[in-house]
Formats: sequence, C-alpha cells, structure tokens
Amino acid sequence: MAATEENTYIIRPHYQDKFRPAVVQEVIHSVLVEKLSGKQYDTDESLQLSTEICDEVKSRLKGLQLQRYKFVVQATIGEQRGEGAKVAARCLWDSDTDNFAQDVFMNETLFCVAAAFGVYHY
Repeated sequence: MAATEENTYIIRPHYQDKFRPAVVQEVIHSVLVEKLSGKQYDTDESLQLSTEICDEVKSRLKGLQLQRYKFVVQATIGEQRGEGAKVAARCLWDSDTDNFAQDVFMNETLFCVAAAFGVYHY
C-alpha cells in the first residue's frame, strides 16, 4: 500500500526554501553557456535547442529541492543582426512567495533570453 502524505497546512515556504532569483539566474546562465557556446544561429535547429535549454533548466531547478514550487521555463532564440528585441511575459502570482529569474546569452550570430518562473503551490 502506498504511503499517504498528511496535510501540512503550510501556506508560505520557510525562508530558506524560497525561490531565490540569484541562485536560479546562475543555473540559467550555466545552462546557456553550456548549450550555446560556439553555436551559430540556425533556424531549423533553434526550436530543438530552445526546448533542450528549457528542459535542462527545469531539471536543474528541480534538483534545488524547492518544495511545493512549480517551475515554468521559457527560452527565446533569435538571430543577432544588431536589431532590438523585447521579450515579455505576464502572469498572476503571489509576490510574497513567487518570483522569477532571467539571463541573456549573446554571441556573434545569435541571442537567447531565458526566464524561469517559480510559483509556490498552496
């Protein structure tokens, strides 16, 4: 018989268990450097590469053992042509428990903006 979990009635994470943007940004940065260093922009490869980046960031975030947090990771890859680009996201959250982190990677031919959102599940 499977063990059942008891209700904890905790509606806020403990201070040491909160989503920390600085730590998460380091995770995102390391994944971007690993996956994109030495890469050239390729339209056909960009979709697969952005999916791999999101999966890897999400996997590493789960390794941080932030209990009851759900993670949403978004990565946008584009060709570097010296033009401006804006990436935006909107969501409804609790500013006391939820947070996000982002990082940007650029080289001569491509740019990547990756963001990770941590939402506390009550």
